Amino acid sequence: MLDKPLGMTSNAALQAARRLFNAQKAGHTGTLDPLATGLLPLCFGEATKFAGELLHADKSYRATLRLGVTTDTADAEGKILRTRPVAVDQSIWRTTAADFCGEIEQVPPMHSALKRDGKPLYEYARAGVDVPREPRRVRIYRLELISLAGDEAVIDVDCSKGTYVRTLAADIGEALGCGAHLAALRRTRIGGFDVTGAVTLAELDSLTVDARDERLHPTDALLSHLPVAKLAATDTERVLHGRAVPWQGETGRFRIYGANDQFLGLGDRSADGLLNPRRMIVSGEDR
Repeated sequence: MLDKPLGMTSNAALQAARRLFNAQKAGHTGTLDPLATGLLPLCFGEATKFAGELLHADKSYRATLRLGVTTDTADAEGKILRTRPVAVDQSIWRTTAADFCGEIEQVPPMHSALKRDGKPLYEYARAGVDVPREPRRVRIYRLELISLAGDEAVIDVDCSKGTYVRTLAADIGEALGCGAHLAALRRTRIGGFDVTGAVTLAELDSLTVDARDERLHPTDALLSHLPVAKLAATDTERVLHGRAVPWQGETGRFRIYGANDQFLGLGDRSADGLLNPRRMIVSGEDR
């Protein structure tokens, strides 16, 4: 788990970590903008097969909002569109913010990687083209005010996948009547992973090779939300050869372990009562 620094793209952070771990295959589980810091789970080797698991996980952020100033990107990188006086106290904030808890609709920002006709929206935005976007339903589980001082509000947000905190900041600003943009963002949680357990690139660079490897989580940590299917020796051999085996219980996805408790990969139990191997670890491959 990496604590991404300010000003670095997610891919640049990934490549720096990949070199430190001497990994041939590497991937991350969800982009953070250069102006955002915090939790960026990285996957190496066989773990890259399961990187997509965290793309659908709930997330948490600490966000700093600049009230009274709206920008064309809804963050600090954009061009200022309008400034307005700020007359917001904690009572006004809490009353307004309450309307943004639960299931809400967001219009994805033009300055985003969401694609339209195979091209990211930010490319249209850079060309001065505004593309119609359909609202998307997301869920805000928690929206807590940490501090409010003048034109700066710091909030903690727990939200579902697909939530744009920039858009949330801008929408709250409009509801307050003064406008706002996202001045700073730190991702603090993805699924069951927390930034308190993350390490910086500088810290990784200072470690020995062995100490560096000790900071890696096992591959199956990405699947800890799934039930376990532990197989007997005979069924272990069958699954390793790509064959389905009988399995009792509910239909759905399982993380599969062999007779020796070794993690084998991901499978699903179909309605016919068979556990089908879907994404398996290649024995002997690490990074």
